[in-house]
Amino acid sequence: MTDEQSIEEYVSSMPQGMGGLNEKMGIELVEISAERVVATMPVEGNTQPYGLLHGGASVVLAETLGSVGSAIHAHPDRLSVGIEINATHHRSATSGTVTGTATALHLGRTTASYEVVITDERGKRVCTSRITCALLPRERFDS
Repeated sequence: MTDEQSIEEYVSSMPQGMGGLNEKMGIELVEISAERVVATMPVEGNTQPYGLLHGGASVVLAETLGSVGSAIHAHPDRLSVGIEINATHHRSATSGTVTGTATALHLGRTTASYEVVITDERGKRVCTSRITCALLPRERFDS
């Protein structure tokens, strides 16, 4: 896995593709590298009872983006696992698609952190999140 790797190659290299939750939520990767990851997610199907984008859906999108960037940075000798995430919800979204953009804040040997900005179709900020992933030796997961 390299920064030049295609999205299709990345997804097919994962044991379960994008994973069941990402597939159910309709998250689609648009751009991937260790420094920046972009994806979209529909609002429809990811709402709370009042018809607003569920805050948890925004956090799932943010976790996905930070995890993808961290995995690319960690490859091939380490794997990334999320250890902390937070989110501030600025405004609601009720329809259309939101776009999440993760920008690396720190790409270290043992951790990677990202700021994730989620915007609506008008470019208005819906949510800001920060995620940190631990980068663990691959051999811990081989068995």
